[in-house]
Amino acid sequence: MKKLMVAATTALALMAGGAQAQDRDLRIAFDVPYEPFEYRNDDGELTGFEVELAEAMCQEMQANCEFVIQAWDGMIPGLLARKFDLIMSSMSITEERAKRVNFSEPYYITPGGWFAPESFNTDVTDMAAMEGKTVGVQRGTTMDSYVTENMGGTVNIKRYTTAEDMVLDLEGQRLDVVFVDYPVGEQTILNREGFKEVGEPVKLGQGVGVAMRKRDRELADEVNAALKTLKEDGTYDAIMEKYFSYDIKI
Repeated sequence: MKKLMVAATTALALMAGGAQAQDRDLRIAFDVPYEPFEYRNDDGELTGFEVELAEAMCQEMQANCEFVIQAWDGMIPGLLARKFDLIMSSMSITEERAKRVNFSEPYYITPGGWFAPESFNTDVTDMAAMEGKTVGVQRGTTMDSYVTENMGGTVNIKRYTTAEDMVLDLEGQRLDVVFVDYPVGEQTILNREGFKEVGEPVKLGQGVGVAMRKRDRELADEVNAALKTLKEDGTYDAIMEKYFSYDIKI
C-alpha cells in the first residue's frame, strides 16, 4: 500500500486461552480497511472475517497475540524486518511471494470482481472497447498483477494504497471500472446507489494464506494445525457465515 514502509502504531492486545498460561507472543499484521476481512466498526474496534479467525487461531494456539495495522506494500518488508510475525490480511499465495515468505495452507479463496457505475456498458474482456479506459486496482495485489499483465498498454491503470481510496475515486467518476477482491467490491461498492457488477469474476492465485518468515517452520506447523482444527470443529464456518452468504473455504 503506502510507499513508506512504516507500520501504523495502532495495535490491539488479544487475550487467548482464558486464564491459561500463554505459550507464545505473536504479532499479526492487517491492512485496514479491507471490509469485510478487516476493518473498524462504528465503535472503532478492529473486526472482520480475518480478525475473528485470527482471534480463534490464537486461542487454539494458546498464543498471546497483538494485532498491528500495516500498509499493504510494507507487509512483506515489515515481516522480514521482524516488525511482526504473521501476515493475515488477504495475502494471495503466489510463486513470487513464496520466494520471500513461507505460507500456511490456504484458508480461503475468492475471485476478483469488476465493478463500475450503472452507466458503464463496455465488455471488460473486449480490449478494443476497453482502450483508453481507466481501471482502478489496489497496488501490489493479484488484481494489480492481472490487469497489468493482461491489459497493460491498452487501459490506463490507476493504483491505490487502499481499497477505500479506490472506491472513493470510482464514486467521484475518476475511474471507469475497478477490479477488486469480489467480497470487498460486493460490500463496499454494490451497497452504494448507482453501481453494478460488470463482467465475470476471475479466479486468481492459489488462495489466501498466512504469511510468515521462511525460518519459522515450527510456527507454520502450529498455524496449519490450528486452522485445520477450526475448520473441523465448526468455528471457521460460524465466523464465515457472519460475513458471507456463500462458502469461501478452501
